[in-house]
Amino acid sequence: MVASRNYADFASEATFDIKKCDIHRLEEEPPTQAVLTREEGLQYYRTMQTIRRMELKSDQLYKQKIIRGFCHLYDGQEACCVGLESGINPTDHLITAYRAHGYTYTRGVSVKEILAELTGRRGGCAKGKGGSMHMYAKNFYGGNGIVPLGAGVALACKFFGKNEICLSLYGDGAANQGQIFETYNMAALWKLPCIFICENNRYGMGTSVERAAASTDYYKRGDYIPGLRVDGMDVLCVREATKFAADHCRSGKGPILMELQTYRYHGHSMSDPGVSYRTREEIQEVRSKSDPITLLKDRMLNNNLSNVEELKEIDVEVRKEIEEAAQFATTDPEPPLEEIANHIYRNDPTFDVRGANLWIKYKSAS
Repeated sequence: MVASRNYADFASEATFDIKKCDIHRLEEEPPTQAVLTREEGLQYYRTMQTIRRMELKSDQLYKQKIIRGFCHLYDGQEACCVGLESGINPTDHLITAYRAHGYTYTRGVSVKEILAELTGRRGGCAKGKGGSMHMYAKNFYGGNGIVPLGAGVALACKFFGKNEICLSLYGDGAANQGQIFETYNMAALWKLPCIFICENNRYGMGTSVERAAASTDYYKRGDYIPGLRVDGMDVLCVREATKFAADHCRSGKGPILMELQTYRYHGHSMSDPGVSYRTREEIQEVRSKSDPITLLKDRMLNNNLSNVEELKEIDVEVRKEIEEAAQFATTDPEPPLEEIANHIYRNDPTFDVRGANLWIKYKSAS
């Protein structure tokens, strides 16, 4: 700790102008100002830095062939998951696409459990069987390529009547699939408490949105469903828009769409270098002008919510946490073969599961 620092010298909160959201079929809109307390700022900064460092460590472990298989990294998009989580309740529900590591962390899973899951170890959040795309937590249903699942969770929210909502996330690539329009129709008919969220990071796998979509106004794609287009690189903008959308759903008005305009620094997955369909200069320009962590940091420093020394301390603590988690993820044992069939059901008695042929059987325990 820096001995000369006096916390009383810092401001307790500050008010910021944020970008106006584009709206569709809405008479009201999210605010264009947001209040950020010092505690919130420090929390958002630490969370986004943790996700950024965790993803960079995942990149390193993948290149060392310690992480194998599919791996979709989230660095660059941290303001989306942090802003969304700060705009809803822990009892609300969230289901996302395959770029799921950031949401797994904001929903309460530790870095240690996430990295151990990526390396396929017993200490992982899915016992080493899920990998990059299949991580779960309380009220978090992992990474999926099937958008209608979120509407199913929202139907359960309405059925149980606990004033809960579901956030259903997908990318700009999935936004062109037919299943999503069927889901919009059912959600609107049944007035489901669902926020459909398109994370538009400009590229569906390796195809730019301009080449893939006749209309890139994803927030209008619901037609009869209201929509918002939000600056997804600004954590405050995402937070305020999420609060607005959540209030809309809880009031019984049915679903709403949010398009978060964001950007990923890595390729679509680790098998994609990410520079064959865009230039290195484009990536660098986004980093230098729109980085979500830099934007928050500058706001906090320029408004006396923190100082350089305090934020550097957080950086050091985050790096230490990531290194310790990586050490665990590379030394924890892999699950034994006899556990391969476990956890098929949550609370069922143990039963037999057939293996690769009739003569191999495994026990499945909850």
